[in-house]
Amino acid sequence: MIPVVTPAEMRAIDAAAPEPLDVLIQRAGAAVGRVALRQLGGGYGRRVVVVAGKGNNGADGRVAATWLQRRGVRVRLIEAGEVPPVLPASDLVIDAAYGTGFRGSYDPPDPAGAPVLSVDIPSGLDASAMVASGHAAGAVVADHVVTFAALKPGLLGLEPSQVEVFDIGLDVSSARVHVVEDLDVRSALPARRRDAHKYDAAVLVVAGSPGMTGAAALASTAAMRSGSGYCRLAVPGADLRELPASEVVGVALEAEGWENGALRSVERMSAVAIGPGLGRASSTVRSVRAFVAECPMPLVVDADALFALGDLEAAAGVLRGRRAATVLTPHDGELTRLTGSVPGADRLSVARDTAAATGSTVLLKGPVTVVADPDGDVLVARGGSSRLATAGTGDVLTGVVAAFLAAGLPPRHAAAYAAHVHGAAAQLGWRRGFVAGDLLELVPRWLSR
Repeated sequence: MIPVVTPAEMRAIDAAAPEPLDVLIQRAGAAVGRVALRQLGGGYGRRVVVVAGKGNNGADGRVAATWLQRRGVRVRLIEAGEVPPVLPASDLVIDAAYGTGFRGSYDPPDPAGAPVLSVDIPSGLDASAMVASGHAAGAVVADHVVTFAALKPGLLGLEPSQVEVFDIGLDVSSARVHVVEDLDVRSALPARRRDAHKYDAAVLVVAGSPGMTGAAALASTAAMRSGSGYCRLAVPGADLRELPASEVVGVALEAEGWENGALRSVERMSAVAIGPGLGRASSTVRSVRAFVAECPMPLVVDADALFALGDLEAAAGVLRGRRAATVLTPHDGELTRLTGSVPGADRLSVARDTAAATGSTVLLKGPVTVVADPDGDVLVARGGSSRLATAGTGDVLTGVVAAFLAAGLPPRHAAAYAAHVHGAAAQLGWRRGFVAGDLLELVPRWLSR
């Protein structure tokens, strides 16, 4: 996992470093120089403009400038306070004007068509808050960023390929936010025993309604495709003949007052998912709340079940009495309805606050998915893409989370690893015309690589 620390946490880490500051600056500047040289494709005859400020960020840039000059690069160093509106022509601009401690407004210079390599963070970008796109007015638009020891929240909105993290000898083991990587998922998911049977990681999905079984089918099939050996799909009021033929075992529930029947269906299950396609009738709301309160298994709450929980106070009243773990999976609209306010730039804090208020793990969906537990620990999945902006992909994610819970993963890890797999699997699919059903083939493909 890649650690993420706030500027304040980074200052404390710097202060506790065993080496002097000038040693760390030399290491950081050399890392910037190596990346710059790689981007230039060589040093001799290349032109680089370095915009350097007064702080440590500027010192890193000055070390990089010296490092590059020794390798034949023609470097022009410009002080951040004297930068012109348009920079001189060059093959690369190194942005070392302002770092994570910057406060105020910044008017970035025009790089005159050259690519921009930022040191630690694009100058002018708020390092402490995760913005959706990673770009903001009044900040440098960087093509690449070299950062040190750990990611900063402000970098999480950038494409993962744009940011490199270099170890310069700092201890970041105190970080409470981490970004999930492929190896984390592959090493955490347990291998099935030779003597395994289908009920070892069985999942119950309570979803769907008459004429609305598509979401239920996606969620339940996704659970099986993610490793569940058995999935039971309980649909209130539906004719089981509406369900598509599959390995999923259908169970009919009463059209109203179905919570007791659903609770009986929990037998032999290891995890439960509830919500996709249930509808929002008042009787459904009552049954969802009763079922969620009494369900003895780890539970994923999504879609219409999130609606049924009501506002934050009402939801907390139901969720805090549960005996087993709960994962809530809201997108921005659902979180707005739950909390009463639109998620702002600081999505890490929003997810943490909601998790603490409800006593649940919160998976806040987005291009960068944030998973927070009630204790404030956070995992981040950066694999979201426009491929997933299509109907039904959230239902698939619900099934994957449930399967990972059934496999025995802790709720924060089950949710974050599911989000990572969900995004990574989508990258294997069509660039255009991608649909949620494609994930039912791509998720097991990714998991089997």
